[in-house]
Amino acid sequence: HVIARLLMELPVNVKEDLIEKAKVLDNYYIPTRYANGHPEGPPFEHYGNLQSEESVRYAGEILEFVRTKMA
Repeated sequence: HVIARLLMELPVNVKEDLIEKAKVLDNYYIPTRYANGHPEGPPFEHYGNLQSEESVRYAGEILEFVRTKMA
């Protein structure tokens, strides 16, 4: 599933910046999961602490948003 699309399809107002953060996470799905997702080298060589920290932060914000709407 595409996280950004799932957020846009919710029956509540979702801020655009949260959808943009979801798009960042969506863009990591294929290249980090499959060995041929990059022209050269394995996925672990293309990502580091900056991407990891950003992804965890964005995922946390999305989860928090969903939790508050489900409560």
